[in-house]
Amino acid sequence: MAMPKLNQLPPPPPRIGMWEPISTAQPAELDMSRTRELEKFMENAGLYESGEESLKRQEVLGRLDQIVKAWVKKVTEAKGYNEEMVEEANAVIFTFGSYRLGVNGPGADIDTLCVGPRHVTREEDFFGELHRMLAELPEVQELHPVTDAYVPVMKFKFDGVSIDLLYAKLGLWVIPDDLDLSVPTLLQDLDEKSVLSLNGSRVTDKILHMVPNVQNFQTTLRCIRYWAKQRGVYSNVAGFLGGINWAILVARICQLYPTALPSLLVSRFFKLYSQWRWPNPVLLCPIEGGSLVLPSWDPRRNFRDRNDLMPIITPVYPCINSSYNVSSSTLCIMQQEFQRGNNICEAMDASVTGWNTLFERFLFFEAYKNYLQIDITARKDVDLMNWQGWVESRLRLLTSKIEKDTRGMLQCHPHPGECLDKSKRFHRCYFMGLQRKPGVCAQEGGPFDIRFTVEEFKNMVGMYTFKKPGMWIGVCHIKRNNIPLFVFPGGVRPARPKRVARENGAAAEVDEAGDGKKRKIDESITCHKLRKFDSVAGTKNTPLAVEAKLEDSSISARCPIEDCSQSCLGNEGSFKFSPPVGASSSVSGSSSSTAVVILVSDIVPAPSVCQQGSSEEHDRFQDDAQSMGEVKQNFGEGARVENEGVRQGVATGRDCSNIFRNDGGVEELEPTAPSSNVVPASYGAQKPLIKFNFTSLVRANC
Repeated sequence: MAMPKLNQLPPPPPRIGMWEPISTAQPAELDMSRTRELEKFMENAGLYESGEESLKRQEVLGRLDQIVKAWVKKVTEAKGYNEEMVEEANAVIFTFGSYRLGVNGPGADIDTLCVGPRHVTREEDFFGELHRMLAELPEVQELHPVTDAYVPVMKFKFDGVSIDLLYAKLGLWVIPDDLDLSVPTLLQDLDEKSVLSLNGSRVTDKILHMVPNVQNFQTTLRCIRYWAKQRGVYSNVAGFLGGINWAILVARICQLYPTALPSLLVSRFFKLYSQWRWPNPVLLCPIEGGSLVLPSWDPRRNFRDRNDLMPIITPVYPCINSSYNVSSSTLCIMQQEFQRGNNICEAMDASVTGWNTLFERFLFFEAYKNYLQIDITARKDVDLMNWQGWVESRLRLLTSKIEKDTRGMLQCHPHPGECLDKSKRFHRCYFMGLQRKPGVCAQEGGPFDIRFTVEEFKNMVGMYTFKKPGMWIGVCHIKRNNIPLFVFPGGVRPARPKRVARENGAAAEVDEAGDGKKRKIDESITCHKLRKFDSVAGTKNTPLAVEAKLEDSSISARCPIEDCSQSCLGNEGSFKFSPPVGASSSVSGSSSSTAVVILVSDIVPAPSVCQQGSSEEHDRFQDDAQSMGEVKQNFGEGARVENEGVRQGVATGRDCSNIFRNDGGVEELEPTAPSSNVVPASYGAQKPLIKFNFTSLVRANC
């Protein structure tokens, strides 16, 4: 009799995927607590559908299955097959996407696939006879076939439930009810559209088989999908990522941390993909080969695959890049969002913030100064649906053309969705945010003229094969202040926060809530607000200022709070920069001190690529004060500029905005040629670099 082994550890989970897991540690109590908080947050956010809605979806799918079976028998009989063939004729409904993965929310559509026999065609039978049968049913509304899509689809609502129905014709005469789509031989002699249609269901099933814990995967994926929608990066059509892309990314994290709970998986998701070196592909398993002549993703052989910027490879044969729509602009935006998510997760580890911060909605219509507005119209609902589907499938090409024609210096941020002006019939509207790409100088790029690019795009869209009278598209450039009101909730433009700082020693009052009520700023949190800026890029909500003295010494970043020993403006050290225009003559050779007021709220980190100032700073400068009179508008009557020689140099209040970096390191900015205009420090005349000595931190009027 064998003796039992005491204190035996549980066996390690089997390896799933291409590499060994990073960690197989068992969850800690903190992970369990945070996972419960995350699940509670998602429940309060309404991400789970009710039991009644789930039951209704099942009933709709059962009814749809009956309809397609009757449709196949009708088509078989109409084509003259014998009674036995008609009796055995069959079609099967499969689901894929969010519904099959178990992460669909209330009101979400159901991605479905109809698999039929070899004698039932897509063009004549699916988009013909089945379309007519569905149109006659009173339960079916908004029936819209998209025959010219990359994957042809029929969209409709069945008893209020949105359905996206694909069709695949197999090489079988009879389709069994227990058909297994994972068998590669089913792809034999199929047309490309059928292979693409089958891949949706095959990929979904494969993902579920390749994660170590399906429940943890579903919770994590539900969280990431909600985050992506809140941050405006959930849209395959717009050039971001769609449902299957996010599912593969999450599944890879689950493989690397097979025992982790959702809270840790979310944190590791942002940590890994904020450091991922694209275009290295994300793979759940080795790329499968096959005896069939079907193209798989292989940049060594296929030249087109080498141009993919963010390859996320499907795990079934034929393995393809599911994120081919991603452009340089949308990749850059997603990388920024990954980094933001990682920063917030690190702050959560330090108990500084909570889940609600991670899921804050991205304010698209307040993020940029310049936008493109794309309007489309038609004369009838059916025409508008067809026209809209065509235009949406081409919008990503506008982003690519702008990037190409501006040599990658202009970044486009497509709004992931349409906007509806209820005052206009048969009208839809789309928007794109425009800005110089991070690291591109204003002098280097200059003004961008994209009129020819826009006209070329409009001409390309106008070549729609099924274009009808009344189908129109217009593209125009608008400023942030001219964005139409119908894009905002309730048709009301949100008020920008008002900030009023201390005057003559009075306590500062700020209307940050936008409700007209001024609130005093607590002096005790001054230190913490400044310290937060050191780790949050681009903070603009800190109504504080720095009193600097032009001296030939290093920075001493002392906090004004007497009992605080923290360094509030980064690590102590020397920050070199070009002197403001007019300041060099009064400072050079002089040891006198001159007080200069610089808004901390407008300080941004120094650019990592361009050494002459960020384009955003230059744009702000062009729009801001050019005289001392306007300095009063920026700073208020309490602004202190004690030396006439530096008045012009600090006119914008942003002369030193380039010298601060998150790491507190030294940043030298090379000056440009002399200019007669008032320019920021980084655009100053070519004078020797001097150093500021920050001797104190004070409040000033913002």
